[in-house]
Amino acid sequence: MRELLAPAGDENTAKVALLAGADAVYLGMTRFSARSAAQNLDGEALARVAEFAHLLGAKAYVALNTLVKDGETEDFFSSARLAWACGADALLLQDIFLGRALKAMCPEMVLHLSTQGGCCNEYGARVAKEYGFSRVVLARETPLAEIARVSKIAETECFVQGALCTSFSGQCYFSSFAGNNSGNRGRCKQPCRKKYKIDGMGCEKEGYALSTCDLCVGKKIEKLAEAGVVSFKIEGRMRRPEYVAAAVKYYRALLGGEDGKKEFPALVRAYNRGDYTRGLAFGQEHFLSRLVQGHIGERVGEVSLRGGKYFCKSAYPAGPADGFKILRGGREVCGALSAGNAEDGFYLSPSARLLAGDEVRLTTDARTNAAVLSPVRARKIEVKVRLVAGEVPQAECEGLVFRGDATLERGKTSFVTEEEAEACFKKCPAPLLAEVTAEAGSAFMPKSALNGFRRGFYEALIARLAPQREPAFRPVPACKLTPVAGRERAEIVEDGAPSAGIAIRKPRDYARLPAPHAGDYLYLPPFLTTEEAEDILSRAEGYEGIYCEGYYGLALAEAYQKKLFAGTGFNLTNRYAAAGAAERAEKFALSKELSSAEQGRLAARGAFALAEGAVKVMDLIYCPFEKRCGQCDGRVFHTLTDEDGRAFPLRKYRVNGQCRFEVYNCAPLKAGPPLSCLCDRSAAVSGTPTKGHAERSML
Repeated sequence: MRELLAPAGDENTAKVALLAGADAVYLGMTRFSARSAAQNLDGEALARVAEFAHLLGAKAYVALNTLVKDGETEDFFSSARLAWACGADALLLQDIFLGRALKAMCPEMVLHLSTQGGCCNEYGARVAKEYGFSRVVLARETPLAEIARVSKIAETECFVQGALCTSFSGQCYFSSFAGNNSGNRGRCKQPCRKKYKIDGMGCEKEGYALSTCDLCVGKKIEKLAEAGVVSFKIEGRMRRPEYVAAAVKYYRALLGGEDGKKEFPALVRAYNRGDYTRGLAFGQEHFLSRLVQGHIGERVGEVSLRGGKYFCKSAYPAGPADGFKILRGGREVCGALSAGNAEDGFYLSPSARLLAGDEVRLTTDARTNAAVLSPVRARKIEVKVRLVAGEVPQAECEGLVFRGDATLERGKTSFVTEEEAEACFKKCPAPLLAEVTAEAGSAFMPKSALNGFRRGFYEALIARLAPQREPAFRPVPACKLTPVAGRERAEIVEDGAPSAGIAIRKPRDYARLPAPHAGDYLYLPPFLTTEEAEDILSRAEGYEGIYCEGYYGLALAEAYQKKLFAGTGFNLTNRYAAAGAAERAEKFALSKELSSAEQGRLAARGAFALAEGAVKVMDLIYCPFEKRCGQCDGRVFHTLTDEDGRAFPLRKYRVNGQCRFEVYNCAPLKAGPPLSCLCDRSAAVSGTPTKGHAERSML
């Protein structure tokens, strides 16, 4: 199986993607979509898209992949029921515990674990299967060898094209704490795309220090297929139909054994951030786009002067609706429009003064954009029509025999001809393409009656080819929490003793684990490969248990017979999640994106809330200094400073000899929740809140 999966922010884009050759589309509904700014679909629109997909033999997946708060669970279950009843082929979720409840409500429902669920190793895949998920959308950071291991446990879906998140998915709280807009709730304002400077390593000059290039694995898609990936995913529910169509046609060509050279220019011109990266699955290479944040298109030439005008010598024939971006030294100077053609190039009308040698990049190719939207796919059907006097009208296709209500009369002065019947029935709804043969025998049939017969036939045919689903839903399982508010204290520390309570030891280098004291937990980050996790746990003698930031900790703790402290990375936001964690974990931390009142409503035995100290807002599974190891200053802490002067601590740690980084909020937390307290002292955070700071998201 090689499924090409395309994004759709609205109904039109979904149909464009399917007609361009996508095997499936994924889209959001009006609630619980991780792209809340997309148009998204209501039930009627979803039913139309699902029907359209099914007529082409394709599928439609619905993303209900935001975090769901406790007061929203009934609406979430209603949305899931609606999506499934409207014909969705699978639902994408972030919350495994809500997934388990959905399977109890409707066992035939197909669930895929969103990349927000953070599956990155065998243990995570086992947990997903246990909770009813047949497919996992792997974390973008998962290396190729690990993809192959996970693919032996569950169906795997991998991103091959589109924007990359800076942070490990599901573990980014930057937008929430820096601007009160939760990415986990579909409202990310992309603070990672803004300008920052980092003290040291040559990054002192302000630039797009965290902005990643767009992903484009290109021909490497074959390596993913060899590793066992079954679905190849294009990111872009917020992007235009032209981009989606261009991406689908490019990867359709690659999966069909072609080189994609003919289709690639349309993709580059539709959207290209940073001249692309192959992604972390193939190693960190050309990963960050520090100089230009947005679309840079395709290079078509350089600026020169000709007759006192700006000119670009190029083989590209510029059109009046085309757009260009001018770069100088890799940085954006301005935009430009075409100002007329010459035999060897075109003139430019820029919005700023240009210099000879400036780079000209084509960012809007109006003719290619129009051409890429032309459909390449339809469902071909053979229709036989019989209109004979003395018989009821009849049409046949795909095993359907559709008959009219009344016997046809013999015409006195006019008759329905075979040519008229064939022309009428060729007017079929998309995506059907009808080859029609008609037999006519002296029958009279008014044009309105013929058209009505045709419409009735195609309605019946569509109902046969894409039947509606009539699921039976069981009651949602009851879920109650016993309100037991504890008063324990746990501290995340690098070394030394905690001031009080339970110590969660967080190494700077996992090759050398801190010596544990009685009752200590070992901190495990959200991303570990199977080998890394097993190596660390094999050396964790003396630790009472593990504090883990990912679902994989459920299976890992059981395999190594360790107690589990489910960390804030579990993103527990509702009673189904809290109760589910309480079943498997000795202790668990509620989401740090909940208000104190919301946390209080989820108080139960073993529940903790982050209340003091550092607030980690991002996990970077790459080097923000672009692996210039020979120039590394060896510091554990740097400072990431934004345009408003807010300073965010940047902490380095090592796993398996590789550096990873964490970004912390610009000010420490002091909340005082109504239950046990979790304090993070692993980062040296000082200072007071500055402009725009939000101590706790209320979204």
